[in-house]
Amino acid sequence: MESTDDVWGIVLAGGDGTRLGPLTRYIAGAPCPKQFCALSGSRTLLGQTLDRIAPLIAPERTVVVGNQAHAGFLRRELPGPVPHTLLQPSNRGTAPGILWPVHWVSWRDTQAVIAVFPSDHFVLQEPAFLAHVARAVGIVRQHPGVLVLLGVDPDGPDEDYGWIEPGEALPGAPGCFGVRGFWEKPSAERACTLFRSGCLWNSLVFVARVERLKSLGRRYVPDIDARLSRIEGFAAGECEAWALRQAYRLMRSANFSREVLETGTESLAVLPVYGVLWSDWGTPERVVRTLRRISAAPPWIEAWSKQSA
Repeated sequence: MESTDDVWGIVLAGGDGTRLGPLTRYIAGAPCPKQFCALSGSRTLLGQTLDRIAPLIAPERTVVVGNQAHAGFLRRELPGPVPHTLLQPSNRGTAPGILWPVHWVSWRDTQAVIAVFPSDHFVLQEPAFLAHVARAVGIVRQHPGVLVLLGVDPDGPDEDYGWIEPGEALPGAPGCFGVRGFWEKPSAERACTLFRSGCLWNSLVFVARVERLKSLGRRYVPDIDARLSRIEGFAAGECEAWALRQAYRLMRSANFSREVLETGTESLAVLPVYGVLWSDWGTPERVVRTLRRISAAPPWIEAWSKQSA
């Protein structure tokens, strides 16, 4: 692997996991956001994500972004000074959840290459998946104006995912393509069409230069970017927490895929991921289906399946 001294990782751990709530409550015995629950094995989904990216990104350049409401979970999961933990005052969706740590990193490293990872994914062939991330890092170094998404080879027409239609080959980057179209959670009919057309699932794992991500924020969610930009004047000072609270108090909720990716396809490229079993664990049905597919049998699965039948 090439040197990764300029690569920062942002791990998204701020979701409430409402749809998976019944299952995580059953497993944990109490309300527990899914990223802090051990759905398979002894490690939580957040812990598995951090283990997955560790060979590529050093802990001191890893940022976990969560919400103040989950501070107790995060302290138990991450008791040390690294990875860095950023607590949003409230959940305002994935656009602020991504762009706030992007700004935070930019104040420390203006030349950073950022890789973004949701913390609620299952990946079976982890080294192969991480090799695709490393490949995306190399492409971004070669094409600094591009945001490279990892597009997963779909196994069905799932309308609950975002879909990517690859376009023309990216010059000098074999196997990587521009993006002709992007659909966030299409209708069932459209998902069938996209599946038949060879489109890819959006993993929401992506790589881009820090300044490119900030420019996308300025262009597509300028109101959110403006509020986050004002925090810089208070960064690392005693009023930074106050400035962050003020920014979020006045900030609307926004979805990064819908408001940035879907509208900014000219800035995107997609790197197809084949031969890797990947799943976004958003629903109990998807978790159970994945575990049965790999013949995994955590202690809770049989009792839960009987209860929910």
